[in-house]
Amino acid sequence: MAYTATLKSAIGKLRGCLERAGLGRQGEQFAQHGTHTPAGDAPLVLVACSGGRDSLALAALAHIVCGTLGLRCGAMIIDHRMQEGSAGVAEQAASTCVDLGLDPVIVRIVHVNQDGNGPEAAARDARYEAMFDEARACGAQAILLAHTRDDQAETIIMGLMRSGGVDVLDGMRECNNRYDDVMLLRPFLGITRKQTTAICRDLRISWWDDPTNGDNIPQGERLPRDYPLRSRIRHDLMPLLDDIAGGDMAGHLAQYTDIAARDRDYLESKALVAYDSVVTPEETGGSLGCSLDAKAMFSLPAAIRIRVIAMVCANLGIAASIQHIESIERLIVDWHGQGVVSLPSGYQAFRKKHVIRVCQDSGHENR
Repeated sequence: MAYTATLKSAIGKLRGCLERAGLGRQGEQFAQHGTHTPAGDAPLVLVACSGGRDSLALAALAHIVCGTLGLRCGAMIIDHRMQEGSAGVAEQAASTCVDLGLDPVIVRIVHVNQDGNGPEAAARDARYEAMFDEARACGAQAILLAHTRDDQAETIIMGLMRSGGVDVLDGMRECNNRYDDVMLLRPFLGITRKQTTAICRDLRISWWDDPTNGDNIPQGERLPRDYPLRSRIRHDLMPLLDDIAGGDMAGHLAQYTDIAARDRDYLESKALVAYDSVVTPEETGGSLGCSLDAKAMFSLPAAIRIRVIAMVCANLGIAASIQHIESIERLIVDWHGQGVVSLPSGYQAFRKKHVIRVCQDSGHENR
């Protein structure tokens, strides 16, 4: 078939993303015309597929692009069992991926534990844990996620609503190397949802629409408040912002993510240097903790100081909010003898003279 401009653009973005991640052409034979079969030990990438239009468009194009590069391409479908009929949706998504030529195609059922952060966050955590488990089990080097430019804009707005600070402006990264053994790649961050819809129609792929997305709500009607926040932003807020801005608000937001990401990387590098000079790891009573040099922390620029505190919490496995971090900062910049700062996971932060200690309750007996 003749490729449309939309298909060509999406294929180019996907190919570029794989090559930037070190998953380029596996041999000169793949530069030649004709069909070439990837080697049995060629790098494997897995497409995370929900059965929706975005992920099925990615699955179809990933099979094409990986074939031209000599990469193996499979898919994984995570069934959260949080909606009636989810097993059927997962089965249909798997069948479509098999028909597209992806191999292996894995379906995994997960149990979602509600942890107080809401069902969406709990489902996301369970999904990512399962994806990484499956990727490691089959030796995949990367997981492809079908987040689009629209998802990027919605993520930024959600972060701003939740007081995530300026770092939320860099949105989701194209490549996340946080996990050493498996990369997360998002090749569609420059592709719109309208384009993924067109790709599926061009390739005659049927998709499933999650009812909680609100796509079936009549235009002009607002979604009920019990719909997920992301869906309400997509259905109610983004069209309003487009109307006010007189254009594509998602595109405007996406323009600044690369600039914001560079700024964040620079600040993070400075914070890492500062961390090594002001933070001393400790182990007390069998639990990990650390001490901070309050005088040295006071002399740091506020932007770096906040990041160092956030790093301390992250390294200790403390799910600290911005309020927790600011409370610890006040022990440094607004010290007037206040008591301990209670933190998640049984941790506390307190100041004694010029030292701030962060440790679990069991370690306080030695303070």
